Amino acid sequence: MQLLTLPATPALATSIRATAQVFEDPSSKALLTHLQQIAPSDASVLIIGETGTGKELVARHIHQLSNRHQQPFVAVNCGAFSESLVEAELFGHEKGAFTGALAAKAGWFEEDNGGTLFLDEIGDLPLPIQVKLLRVLQEQEVVRLGSRKSTPINVRVLAATNVNLEQAIDAGHFREDLYYRLNVVSLVLRPLRERPGDILPLARHFLQTYRQRLQHGPRTLSRCAEDVLMEHPWQGNIRELENVIHHSLLLCRNQTITAQDLRLSQSRGRRSEPALVPQHSPDTTQHLLQRAFHKLFEEEPGALHETVEDSLLRAAYEFCHFNQVHTAKLLGLSRNVTRTRLIKLGALSVNTRRGEAQACTAL
Repeated sequence: MQLLTLPATPALATSIRATAQVFEDPSSKALLTHLQQIAPSDASVLIIGETGTGKELVARHIHQLSNRHQQPFVAVNCGAFSESLVEAELFGHEKGAFTGALAAKAGWFEEDNGGTLFLDEIGDLPLPIQVKLLRVLQEQEVVRLGSRKSTPINVRVLAATNVNLEQAIDAGHFREDLYYRLNVVSLVLRPLRERPGDILPLARHFLQTYRQRLQHGPRTLSRCAEDVLMEHPWQGNIRELENVIHHSLLLCRNQTITAQDLRLSQSRGRRSEPALVPQHSPDTTQHLLQRAFHKLFEEEPGALHETVEDSLLRAAYEFCHFNQVHTAKLLGLSRNVTRTRLIKLGALSVNTRRGEAQACTAL
């Protein structure tokens, strides 16, 4: 079993980060294969996933598989600093650059020169800092706060986010040029509820880890307890699973942990409960969509992902009366992405002399 763990630090006691990651589910195995392919390069990687899905673990694994594995790996939480501090932390500052700057200090880019810099929660960076970060990535040099001298750097940047950056771009909260600079390669980490094959291996890992820390004897999960773990929606992902196992070991004095020993959060509902739309109503949009998918699976097996995406884009474009801006907003995409895909579909024709795209009359 491929297992990734974070280095033990006191900060992890109150952290919401995932401390372990496995690749047993088929989707996780595919992700592992993908990151093994891209890790040796120096390409920037954007890791996308909910809180607690193991983004930092994946970033560390990419670093370990890269040619920079003997150089430093530095993780920076972009949401942990105010706008005035994050600039100094990332790019450094000279003595007297601001009140309290009693000595010159190198930023993370200089400190991590030759290594890998992991920028977590990249979507929380203030816009003025995004501009400076874009310049650093483009020029491969950094200018400290209060200085005019540039310092060459050689750093691979991995970034992570738990928000939809394309929506943030449309809302004016994130720069589109920075997004494309960071998103050379994107890795999407599915939430734990969508990769059930990872649930029990992770649970057994946490069981052994905390059993040893608490100096307990052998512990196992009952079949009923395993079934309950498999059915829980895990809104808090891997970190929630870790907390549940830890809590059960604190209370259970028996060798076998039963379903009654598991204290699962009920505040967000169980997997079988959250359907706000009646599941058996034949007229619901979700039901009709599922029927259409099932029919498509039966009639056209094969590479359907692109077919479904193309059909969705065509339908949305027609619904919006062939307006690119409205289509982009309806689908939650940026206008440039929407335009590029429409051209690829042949729904827009490009006038090479004027550089303009025009809607085709026949869709």
